Amino acid sequence: MGSTYTVKYVAHADVPAKEQLQREIETILADIDQQMSTYRSDSDIEVFNALPAGSCKSMPAGILELVEAGQRLSDDSDGAFDLTVEPLLNLWGFGPQGRGEVVPTAEQIADTMQRVGQRHLRIDGEQLCKDAAVEVDFNSIAAGYAVDKVSARLEAAGVQSYLVEITGELRAEGRKPDGSAWRVAIEAPRDNERVAQRIIELDGLGVSTSGDYRNYFERDGKRYSHTLDPLTGAPIEHRLAAVTVVDKSTLRADGLSTLLMVLGPERGLAYATQRDIAAFFVIHEGQEFISKSTEAFDELFGAGAEQ
Repeated sequence: MGSTYTVKYVAHADVPAKEQLQREIETILADIDQQMSTYRSDSDIEVFNALPAGSCKSMPAGILELVEAGQRLSDDSDGAFDLTVEPLLNLWGFGPQGRGEVVPTAEQIADTMQRVGQRHLRIDGEQLCKDAAVEVDFNSIAAGYAVDKVSARLEAAGVQSYLVEITGELRAEGRKPDGSAWRVAIEAPRDNERVAQRIIELDGLGVSTSGDYRNYFERDGKRYSHTLDPLTGAPIEHRLAAVTVVDKSTLRADGLSTLLMVLGPERGLAYATQRDIAAFFVIHEGQEFISKSTEAFDELFGAGAEQ
């Protein structure tokens, strides 16, 4: 995934040796990379992406699971979440085949939008099919999926307390040996330094943050975010700087943080509130930031002042 991973856990007599656990975890990550990476042409999903419209291909269960998860998020948000935006990401210079950061013309966007849309994907048994030349990009949910897979393996090996982090998505279970909780910082959206906005304690929960404060470019004084709205084909232009979602499923938290980032501060907060999603929003207010959280988030962690 072009990033790092960290696993911390409490060892005891019945848990396999560290070296064995590490081998098993890295096998899981290698399998996910082989299936889902958009940065290698031989991955299962890139082979599918290269197929023309009207094609079907047998796919591993993990890919079908993520397509189904993406479909649920897309259906529930009227298309604000979409797994097929890779051609748009490449067009704007943010994708794996991007040719540098550019501001495309309206005609180029409209042309590329012909190859975008979750509605063009369907699952037929063990096959993934497409009725347009869409390209699937799992970067909005693959890390959360990987965190859940690694966590499940640790639990199957008898690990009762752990913190798993993959590309910044996290999940924690249990307590440290001294009885204290696993504590995680929600980062403040600043370009030049890393500062904690809130500290939360996790037990049996995954957490994901999406933001536009590091991955962007500027042209003629205008800032273009790497978060694209699938319905317009263009970067988001609202005041939401970052959003953090906490959920029992890290995969779902990962997808929801992207979805809420696309919706923005008003629609995103309404969406999360209506669905009882634990979410924490950081919003541009002039030269400052303000934070808002849902009732579900406050029930888990308290309304709490910013750190």
